[in-house]
Amino acid sequence: MKDCEYRQIPPGAAAPGPAASPPPPAPERPGETPRPRRKWEVFPGRNRFYCGGRVMLAGHGGVFALTLGLILTTSGLFFAFDCPFLARHLTLAIPIIAAVLFFFVISCLLQTSCRDPGILPRATPSEAADLEKRIDAMGTSTYRLPARTMEVVINKYVVKLKYCYTCKMFRPPRTSHCSVCDNCVERFDHHCPWVGNCVGKRNYRYFYAFILSLSFLTAFIFACVVTHLTLRFHTYLVASNLTTNEDIKGSWSNKRGSEFVNPYSHKSILTNCCAVLCGPFHPSLIDRRGFVQPDVGTPASPKSEIPSFGAKPDTSMVGGVP
Repeated sequence: MKDCEYRQIPPGAAAPGPAASPPPPAPERPGETPRPRRKWEVFPGRNRFYCGGRVMLAGHGGVFALTLGLILTTSGLFFAFDCPFLARHLTLAIPIIAAVLFFFVISCLLQTSCRDPGILPRATPSEAADLEKRIDAMGTSTYRLPARTMEVVINKYVVKLKYCYTCKMFRPPRTSHCSVCDNCVERFDHHCPWVGNCVGKRNYRYFYAFILSLSFLTAFIFACVVTHLTLRFHTYLVASNLTTNEDIKGSWSNKRGSEFVNPYSHKSILTNCCAVLCGPFHPSLIDRRGFVQPDVGTPASPKSEIPSFGAKPDTSMVGGVP
């Protein structure tokens, strides 16, 4: 078997086959110069193009819109409600770090979704016919390859290439045809509906950066929200000179009337904070490292001498005389 090298067939100027032919253009007015059509306007796959072909998305964009909406909503609520409190009471670095992570996540998501994942152009009818002739010429009387397959040697290993009946060409190594986008994609990983695109040779690095940065952003927001809730609740307790137990039970709730006002409050937030956080440090009331002293009291009476309060008195003994 001879070594083979795969050479990508360059796209031609002819229109694609009738199965994927685009709708015919509108009739032109007499004397009007025909407008040259760009390749994205006659692209045979199921992708959608925007901004003059600069942005391409898969045919279904609902799940991608859901992904983008969830990220924007969650981050927006965090920036609106949690960041102001944490920036005032902890550090200004929290909203800065969150903003950097947020913009990096959105950038990686858009790069993954709107970038060409590595789509291979389909063969033109003339190129497909030429390839058919070469396939027929590959068979001999002594050796014949299986139908619609080709073997190549990559790093001394034999790799079998499959023929794509849709794109009319042999797929390069690690290439697969996506049934959702209807395209052959180089180094095809998978079709991800959450990003609305295939993940392949040209956008895998952005996909990995997206899921990695999104994990960091999710963990950061979760930690900050928990910190916000805990810190805000205990700040309220310190300012009111309350305990968690008293607040849960409502021991000094104002709903019970003026007679149930918290008697430990100093009627001032500053005084309450000073009393709780800066008050005297009381010593421990238990001597944990002290020695246990033996009991010096009178020994306990034997069990036989302990009177039984439940037993009936002996009738034969009256006044101590039998």
